[in-house]
Amino acid sequence: MPNTPTLAALAEDLERGRSSARKLVDECLAKIADASGEGAGAFIHVDKEAAIAAADAMDRLRQANAAPSPFAGIPISIKDLFDIRGQVTRAGSRALEDSAPAEADAPVVARLRRAGFILIGRTNMTEFAYSGIGINPHYGTPKSTWQRGVGHVPGGSSSGAAVSVADGMAHGALGTDTGGSCRIPAAYNGIVGFKPTQRRVPLAGGVPLSFTLDSFGPLARTVGCCAMLDAVLADEPVQPLLPRPIKGMRLAVPTTIALDELDDGVARTFERALETLSRQGALIERIAVPEFLDVGVMNTKGGFAAAESYAWHRYLIASHGDVYDPRVSQRILRGEAISAADYIDLLEARKSLIARATVRFAPYDALVMPTSAITPPRIADLADDKAFTKANLLSLRNCTLINMIDGCAISLPCHREGDAPVGLMLAASGGSDRRIFELAAAMEAAIRI
Repeated sequence: MPNTPTLAALAEDLERGRSSARKLVDECLAKIADASGEGAGAFIHVDKEAAIAAADAMDRLRQANAAPSPFAGIPISIKDLFDIRGQVTRAGSRALEDSAPAEADAPVVARLRRAGFILIGRTNMTEFAYSGIGINPHYGTPKSTWQRGVGHVPGGSSSGAAVSVADGMAHGALGTDTGGSCRIPAAYNGIVGFKPTQRRVPLAGGVPLSFTLDSFGPLARTVGCCAMLDAVLADEPVQPLLPRPIKGMRLAVPTTIALDELDDGVARTFERALETLSRQGALIERIAVPEFLDVGVMNTKGGFAAAESYAWHRYLIASHGDVYDPRVSQRILRGEAISAADYIDLLEARKSLIARATVRFAPYDALVMPTSAITPPRIADLADDKAFTKANLLSLRNCTLINMIDGCAISLPCHREGDAPVGLMLAASGGSDRRIFELAAAMEAAIRI
């Protein structure tokens, strides 16, 4: 990503007068409007006038030494899943088009706005966030940065979020992650995506997929950028990120499920990254994780996502089901067959899963595995429902394991320039967010050598 600075570099440019909020906004708007780019597919709505007005206001505040934060005036994108006051939240669907505009910002949006970030627009997504692929038949599908002339999927569900950052149409993005929706599109576009421990970031003001598994997180160009945005989203102080030395890191590679059916390119790239980390002194152990076998059993009938999405959608789908993407509505409707007893069993099974996984992973600093088992498929190859379903499952599989154990995780690009994009995921039990950032900050440059 040439000429794409970090948030820290942008903040310094603003502070020293080398740039302005208006200049940053104008540059992003120009990239969005570029007919040769992916702006039309990446954004459902561009808030041009409000963004320009906010940028001018931030520039005046900075001139008066009253900027609300060092990052005031930096443009970011917001996934269409979130409430923004005065705007309709469509969640990538036509079924919500006639909804009333939101009366208030979602808490996470309010926190970003309070820090002075400029909301450049609402990004495209898988309808109702229900797939890891990123295809949207209603608003179009932005292409992955890889072999754009061919047309590969962007990953989902935060598809437009990832493309907006990768293409410089925004300098950070707010996404969601229920089973990989921040990490998969990050991996498929060569950027960084973070899934926080769910309880750290409030879920109000976002259209839910699964109340149990949803989390709200950032997509950005570097680990440091994600750490800074995560602190704002969690209403925590923005602190310097100190990388942990690679030498002595204790990393566990799960051999159960996470390494099954890997694309050759994913397997090669992942093993090369492990070899690099090992040479630099990381202690890497391959371990069986029998707990991961439970996840497939728990998801046999559709799991939490089917049960909880059906509870939210059942009236809307009865009145507007004809405008849903059939691939989405079919998955939601699986929840109709899940009984209250089934759901209670799921809750108890997950409680046990979290407890056992926490004990197993305690000796290690992090788990490390491929973010996705595959590289981004060609959009044209997924017209067939069977091919789509297989690609979707392989895209989501590894990330879903971490949501099910209530963990936190980050995806880092680990491929070499010009190769198919591959993400390396670092994950740990819930509450380990800062440690994951420190580990990732140390290895993000090393693993691409």
